[in-house]
Amino acid sequence: MMRSLVVDEGLQNELGPTAAPEPACDGIPTFWVSKIDIHEAMRLLHCDIPKPYRMFFDITAIDERGRTHRDGQPPSDFTVVYHLYSLERNEYVRLKVALDQDQLSLPTITDICPAANWYEREVWDMFGIVFNQHPHLTRILMPRTWLGHPLRKDHPARATEMGPFTLPDEKQDAEQDALQFRPEEWGMSRQHEDTDFIFLNIGPQHPGTHGVLRIILQLDGEEIVDAIPDIGFHHRGAEKMGERQTWHTYIPYTDRVDYLGGVMNNFVYLMAVEKLAGITVPPRGQMIRVMMAELFRIISHLVWYGTFAQDLGQMSPVFYMFNDRERALGIVEAICGARMHPNWFRIGGVAQDLPNGWDRLFRDFLDYLPAKLDEYDRTVMRNRLFKARTKGIGSCTIEEAIEWGMTGPNLRACGLDWDFRKKQPYACYGQLEFDIPVGRTGDCYD
Repeated sequence: MMRSLVVDEGLQNELGPTAAPEPACDGIPTFWVSKIDIHEAMRLLHCDIPKPYRMFFDITAIDERGRTHRDGQPPSDFTVVYHLYSLERNEYVRLKVALDQDQLSLPTITDICPAANWYEREVWDMFGIVFNQHPHLTRILMPRTWLGHPLRKDHPARATEMGPFTLPDEKQDAEQDALQFRPEEWGMSRQHEDTDFIFLNIGPQHPGTHGVLRIILQLDGEEIVDAIPDIGFHHRGAEKMGERQTWHTYIPYTDRVDYLGGVMNNFVYLMAVEKLAGITVPPRGQMIRVMMAELFRIISHLVWYGTFAQDLGQMSPVFYMFNDRERALGIVEAICGARMHPNWFRIGGVAQDLPNGWDRLFRDFLDYLPAKLDEYDRTVMRNRLFKARTKGIGSCTIEEAIEWGMTGPNLRACGLDWDFRKKQPYACYGQLEFDIPVGRTGDCYD
């Protein structure tokens, strides 16, 4: 494993002598910071230095208790890892904090980065690391009644290790009670002056298409006063399953991270493995991967486009767009024999070369689709009812989008021309010409 020490002297000076740089094979500047310094270090990077790292990307943790080779890293039973990104610098920074098993707590950074709220809850849920002063440190992916923290190495990985499942009446009553929404836990009141608020459950939605999400609405008559999004109803334990797989046999699991994404999560998983192992994918393999990834991007967007129009009252577009999706899935099937879950990428490239006639399939699809997209623009985007239900709804500014860690179309809809394929090209994207579409208001229409 090739590791390079990337030390940003400016960052080192800002963080001070107690921040210890660490070599990283992905080239991201990485520093070990003490538990007592992490809050100030995050404030410096996020707010105070020139060209700050304003976008908070991730917090995760690692159970290190079984680790035997530390390669010069400080001793720790658990490591908490923070990632931030600077749009102005176009670079990431990574901070790591070592924790002892008997002192699994850190200060919350939600007062600095509001986007850290759900991430800190996830780390507590999965690893049992407490974030002091967090506004609502409760489970987010596992049921509230769950015992233990699943991503600790000593937590059972299989149901067969946990004994037979039983559901006596008292347990069922406890489970039902745990699902009750209690406004006080969220800092909300049941009453105000002469008004008794109503709390209405929207969802949880079915896993299909829209994702599993419950929204609790606080209503004053017919007026929505507040809304609480509640996620985590379909956690499949992908990381835990990965603990018992080889690097190669884990590939099919990544298909299912986003069941509309096809090869997309194969792609990112394999890029990480290849970077760790120092493997270079040959140019033809890179281009095949990108072609398949972009085909699945179109497939995924067609599902979103049609179902979004359907949600707002239009029936015809979803049938037309699913027909186009079938054409694209036919190409996938001709190439690798599968459709939604191709499992076709491999460490170092792809499973096999493209079949004879692949170019005709792609050219026919590329000749067919643009006119259809123009038709959908007329029937959906220019429809006055569609506009009335999406324009000005859910809008946000670029600053708000960055503060809440939005990426992809949400960020571009606000007017920021940021596309990972352009700003930090991977595979062969640096050889390709394409525009970054942007909106203006960040609302549902843009």
